[in-house]
Amino acid sequence: MLKYLRILLLPFSLIYGLVVYVRNQLYNLGVFRSTKFDLPVIVVGNLVVGGSGKSPATEYLINLFRDYKIAVLSRGYGRKTRGFIRAGATDTALTIGDEPLQFYHKFPQVTVAVCEDRVEGIRKLQAEHDLILLDDAFQHRSLKPGFSILLFDFTQLKKVQLLLPAGNLREAFSSYRRADLLMITKVPADATAAELQQVAGKFDSEHTVFCSSIAYQQPVGLYDNEEFPVTLLKDKTIFLLTGIANPAPLLTYLQQLGSTIIHHDYPDHYPYKFSDLQRLSDAFRAHPGKEKIILTTEKDAQRLFDVTIKELLLNLPVFYLPIRMEIGQGKQSIFDQKLLTYVSDITRNRHLYQSKN
Repeated sequence: MLKYLRILLLPFSLIYGLVVYVRNQLYNLGVFRSTKFDLPVIVVGNLVVGGSGKSPATEYLINLFRDYKIAVLSRGYGRKTRGFIRAGATDTALTIGDEPLQFYHKFPQVTVAVCEDRVEGIRKLQAEHDLILLDDAFQHRSLKPGFSILLFDFTQLKKVQLLLPAGNLREAFSSYRRADLLMITKVPADATAAELQQVAGKFDSEHTVFCSSIAYQQPVGLYDNEEFPVTLLKDKTIFLLTGIANPAPLLTYLQQLGSTIIHHDYPDHYPYKFSDLQRLSDAFRAHPGKEKIILTTEKDAQRLFDVTIKELLLNLPVFYLPIRMEIGQGKQSIFDQKLLTYVSDITRNRHLYQSKN
């Protein structure tokens, strides 16, 4: 059924692709203006709608540049507000979005802000920061970043990809040539050299292609922040709550641990309602097993701090599972050095300019 629906939508994809192509050409020719800033600006983006691992990549960069004064700027997908907002103690996923809230909770030393207009957002942040990290702004052509990292999900890259609405590409695959660095994400541990060569072969030889995988960390208590040894998940019944674009890698990981999974699956960025969590709570309490927990992702956890939801789950064993991006094939130092060199050069040139003026 889905196959036939995609065929029916192909004419609309052609129209969409033409519009995007003309728009990109107008930016390339300078008809539409792109603003460039004199401080380091790194974009983490993708070509598809959701699910490529931008949040772990952004967190990797935050840790890499821990000696700099960093601001993370996002659109704040899923928020119910508009305009520029600097994250604060009273913000929720509804005011700034779940991913910015995750960055805010995880990295208190970093400024986190949201704004639909990235140029406006950078203007409000640039005076107080050494480096701006932009989460999901590759298609924001009114901004000319200093360095752009484009992410590709390993599994999706092996498939035929189509433009919206027949597929999930935001723009033509060839647009990857605008990026400075390419990263294949979520590479399975059992991926063969032939498979890696196949997906890397989709790009031209002028671009360095890096590969990364997901490293799952110890589960953390949702409301008490206590860690739970991941080995204790073995043979447990897990009530898994996800509202992410691609839960497949997480399901595979938990199944490999020997867990029994009861999956409560929702769309990406889904705004959980009280009734959704009531259903989860009732199912958990009704289950006859003794060795059972509720597990969710770190991103989903940000949408579970609403007062009414918290009261519903407070006395239940609810944990979230943090993840970390790990760069493989012995290329981590090369990846790090490319970015450190870019930021160092721009920062040095900026200071020289300021001292002369």
